[in-house]
Amino acid sequence: MNNLIVILYAVFATVLQSAGLSKFERDTFKTPEGILTITFIGHGTLMLEHKGTTIHVDPWNKLADYTKLPKADIILITHHHPDHLDTNAVELLSKDSTQIILTSTALDMLKKGTVMKNGDKKIFDEVEIEAVPAYNTTEGRDKFHPKGRDNGYILTIGKKRIYIAGDTENIPGMASLQNIDIAFLPMNQPYTMLPEQVANASKKIKPKILYPYHYGDSDVSKLKALLAKNRNIEVRIRALK
Repeated sequence: MNNLIVILYAVFATVLQSAGLSKFERDTFKTPEGILTITFIGHGTLMLEHKGTTIHVDPWNKLADYTKLPKADIILITHHHPDHLDTNAVELLSKDSTQIILTSTALDMLKKGTVMKNGDKKIFDEVEIEAVPAYNTTEGRDKFHPKGRDNGYILTIGKKRIYIAGDTENIPGMASLQNIDIAFLPMNQPYTMLPEQVANASKKIKPKILYPYHYGDSDVSKLKALLAKNRNIEVRIRALK
C-alpha cells in the first residue's frame, strides 16, 4: 500500500507539473549528452532542463505558479531588482540541495547562496557557469545597472554554450565571448538596449540562435529586420515581454 501511495503521488506531481508548463512556449535542442529543453516563462525568467538537472533563471512569481513547476537544482540570479530577485519564488523552488548563484547585492537580500563575481567560473551538477559583466554604458543610465555589480551568465550544458545576458547594454566585453550557441539579450530601453544595440551586440557575439528577452513593448520585428541579412544568426521570438 505504501508503494502504491508513493506511485500515485509521483503521478499526481507529474500531472501538476505538466499543467503548470502547458501555458509556456518551449524549445528543445539536441546535445551530445541528451536533450536540452528551454522553457520561456517570460520577461527575464527562464527554465532549462538537461539530464535531470533543472535550472531556473530569475524566477518571478508574477509570471508563474512555482508550486506547479519542477524544483530547482540550480537557481541563477542576475541582480537584485524585484523583477529578477523574487525571494518567495526562490523559496518555492528550493530544496535542500539547490544551489543558488547570485551577486553580493542579491545575497544581502536573500541571505543565502553562492556569490559569483564577474569573471568567476564554477561547475554545479555538470553545468559550467561563468559570471560575466552586465551593466549600462549610456550616460545617465549607469544608475540602473552600474559596472561591476550585476551578472550575466554563460552556461555550458551538454557542450552547448548559452549566454544569458541579464540587464545590460552592448558592452565592449561582448566582443570577447566565444562559441556562443544560444544568446538571450535584453531589449527594453531605458534600462537595457534598443533593437539597434541588440543587433550590434549580436554581431559581436555571433550566436547561432538569438532570443531577445525582457523586451517589454519594444518592437521585436525591428530586430529581425536589422539582422535579416545576417544568415549566420537565427532570430527567434518567444513570449518574453
